[in-house]
Amino acid sequence: MLTRAELLVAYDAQLRARVPDRLPPGVEVEHDGPLVRLLGLRSGGFVGYRDLAGLAGPELDALIARQVRAFAERGERFEWKLHEHDRPSDLPDRLRAAGLVPEAAETVMIGPAEAVGGPLTLGRELVMREVVERADLDRIAELEEAVWGDDDGAASWLADALEAERAVDPQGLTIVVVEAGSDVICAGWVRFEGGSEFATLWGGATLPAWRGRGIYRATVAYRAALATERGFRLIEVDASADSRPILERLGLVAVTTTTPYVWSPPSVRAVMA
Repeated sequence: MLTRAELLVAYDAQLRARVPDRLPPGVEVEHDGPLVRLLGLRSGGFVGYRDLAGLAGPELDALIARQVRAFAERGERFEWKLHEHDRPSDLPDRLRAAGLVPEAAETVMIGPAEAVGGPLTLGRELVMREVVERADLDRIAELEEAVWGDDDGAASWLADALEAERAVDPQGLTIVVVEAGSDVICAGWVRFEGGSEFATLWGGATLPAWRGRGIYRATVAYRAALATERGFRLIEVDASADSRPILERLGLVAVTTTTPYVWSPPSVRAVMA
């Protein structure tokens, strides 16, 4: 097993600033110094990087200001994905000064796919299956909205985003649900990050009444097994506080934290207020 430091190096080198080989129509990729800027995503824009190439002070402020200007011209919200080990240390202060707002931090968890994948333990009344139809994607979006209490139209953009992603790269994304009768009670998806050792796990929301029964753990094991079958050595999860202890028991290691810093144009802020 790789050490925490080795896992962090692999994560930085292989996942950060990675751009998928196939992007949905309307999504644009631009480079600005050390940054990769994605525009036109269903969820809004995104800014990523491996490091900031030593930029600091006024030069860093100018780089941040250019991102705000680029998305403001489009009237598009965007996320700057900040990591705990990013430098310089005053980067969070500079992002806030530019009008970006921090959201809840998550823990970057990494572990060996082969060790995590394993037998599933679901109650007899529960069924896990892979889904591709739009009706199922709508049900997933409604589940996510119910669990997280989103009021920003997640039930629309999430289904749209998953559908668009599958349309351009159906082999790069597998979506699973757990159902109790006709109800979706848990859902998650796995992205197979081509050209890397990683498969990344997303979603995993479970209705409160069904928590504590190993359902989320079963979806992790299932997706990890898929990753192993396809030759991916590692799985990575941006884990919430609820998911982290489950993943630690499965053998994943916390390597850093990540905090979304989000900028929204005034019209979007007004709608979300």
